[in-house]
Amino acid sequence: MSVADPRSRILIVDDDRLLCSFLEKFLASEGYVMASAHDGRSMRRALADEPFDLVILDLGFPAGEDGVTLARNLRSQYDLPLIMLSGKNNTIDKVVCLELGADDYVTKPFEPRELLARVRTVMRRFAKRINLPEPAATDRPDAVCFDGWQLDPTRYKLSSPNGENVRLTSQEFQILSALVERRGRILSREQILDIVANRNWTPYDRSIDVLIGKIRRKLRDNARDTQFIKTIRGVGYMFAPQGRD
Repeated sequence: MSVADPRSRILIVDDDRLLCSFLEKFLASEGYVMASAHDGRSMRRALADEPFDLVILDLGFPAGEDGVTLARNLRSQYDLPLIMLSGKNNTIDKVVCLELGADDYVTKPFEPRELLARVRTVMRRFAKRINLPEPAATDRPDAVCFDGWQLDPTRYKLSSPNGENVRLTSQEFQILSALVERRGRILSREQILDIVANRNWTPYDRSIDVLIGKIRRKLRDNARDTQFIKTIRGVGYMFAPQGRD
């Protein structure tokens, strides 16, 4: 029996039509509503015509717009979970995908069941972040406030001082939460890796630096005079909102 929400719609964007056809049939058999696009133009048309709950996007295209361009376009217009596919299993491609805000990265070739597991995990995390009922203003025991910002771990939500909801990927949220919960303590990259690694996401040293940079930008930290996340040269990072120089 399928565990997928029957309303869940997935868009696959890949120039490999055979792969798209196979994944459409496989994921449809698991209860998802599927559609495919084979270039940037058809992706934009599909997203404009129908609502989707997740996009699976290939990083490499032989002609026209590449996956990097398409991912940037997607992120600038839609708040959707994104899984990137790539035929290369190297650090550079993984870093690129993290920089683009991908929620997961899958290397080709892959086992269909592995992709299914990652789809379910990403969608479950995203649903947890956006679908929980809004708690009463007086009932936020787990929310952490710092300099007007509010980090709510029960809803995977970061709110700016002006009330804006700042989107974080699941990886960014894990790292920021780990730092916030240990404010005033220096955490090495290895400690951060140990804290946030799990069976669905295995980060590596460089990915921590990339994600810290993305978190700082979203917190509007000044790299030259860091307000929240301090770099302790040769050691690691420390969350210290009160420690301004």
